[in-house]
Amino acid sequence: MMAASALPADSAASSPAPGKAGFANDGRDWRDWRDWHWPDEAACAATAAALAGQPALRDATIELHGPLGAGKTTFVRHLLRALGVAGRIKSPTYTVVETYRATCADRPGDDGDFAISHFDFYRFTDARELLDAGLRDLFAAPGLKLVEWPSRAAGLLPAADLRLSLEPQADDSRRVRAEALTPRGRELLA
Repeated sequence: MMAASALPADSAASSPAPGKAGFANDGRDWRDWRDWHWPDEAACAATAAALAGQPALRDATIELHGPLGAGKTTFVRHLLRALGVAGRIKSPTYTVVETYRATCADRPGDDGDFAISHFDFYRFTDARELLDAGLRDLFAAPGLKLVEWPSRAAGLLPAADLRLSLEPQADDSRRVRAEALTPRGRELLA
């Protein structure tokens, strides 16, 4: 099991040969991506807890990719719990967005209170629905943004800092590729 204080190191079990299943080493600096193996939900929770401890998270945008049932919303639930969100954490599949406040105040010099917006664009059939729903203000505001199915709003979303691609395996484990897309994303993977 991974320590909650650090993100998992690359896992040999989840680092396929170049060209396999979209997890190829595309020549970028190793600091830009990590491959992880989550054998169970506890590993997912441990990764979420480690990410919650990263100071750069409070204003990050994280994309979550993967098929239905890959564990995107499960990961978000674990991350929000690690950030001190209490109460019911709902999937925004029908509401498009759910908003929360982080209440973790265990970082020196940080009151831990910041906005979180969890988006799910699965039901979008046209990226312009993002504009129709009036969501640009949420993306422009400070706070953490977690975006499921970002491809359904392609071209209208701000640049993501971190992309998590979840791939379910036959044994119910998950292969996860974490890609830093900005300097903040690199901080999140540090």
